Amino acid sequence: MYRGFKRLADLTGAIALLVVLSPILVLTAIAIPLESPGSPIFTQQRMGRGGKPFTIYKFRSMRKDAGGPLLTQVGDARITGLGHLIRRTSIDELPQLFNILKGDMSFIGPRPEVPSIVESEWSQEDRDLVLSVRPGLSGWAQIHGRDDLDIPTKLRFDRDYAQRISLGLDLLILVRTPLVLLLGRGIK
Repeated sequence: MYRGFKRLADLTGAIALLVVLSPILVLTAIAIPLESPGSPIFTQQRMGRGGKPFTIYKFRSMRKDAGGPLLTQVGDARITGLGHLIRRTSIDELPQLFNILKGDMSFIGPRPEVPSIVESEWSQEDRDLVLSVRPGLSGWAQIHGRDDLDIPTKLRFDRDYAQRISLGLDLLILVRTPLVLLLGRGIK
């Protein structure tokens, strides 16, 4: 029953935020290609509920031709000047509101992970548990240490969330997410 309510809350919240944040979305979409030629939107395959891959949308924060490692590190030279700002403020994540509308994601859930990490780093038990719920824009792992957690630690938080999913836990994460954004680091 909670999952049906959660989906309705996701739809309502995503529509409201897209309307309210539309000026930021438009300005960011214009500013990115002015600094670094190319599409303002970055897309990548991620693993969704039930192990179904989906295309995630983000504002591009790196140079168009940025190769290199799959995971971004603090101080990554591929990140543009504007990219640093939109990553620090999480503006780069706002296009994921469209993923929420499509049903690929939820506001709160496990991190949407890249398929190669799921295949190489997760056990079958982890896949069965974590991929049983929609990935989230924010989540238990995200509020405990955005970019400064290693893959096994993030997975531990995602497993814990999937085992304990509830309205209370989602509300706790929802309240703590703005604090993490303001502090620029996770809450210990």
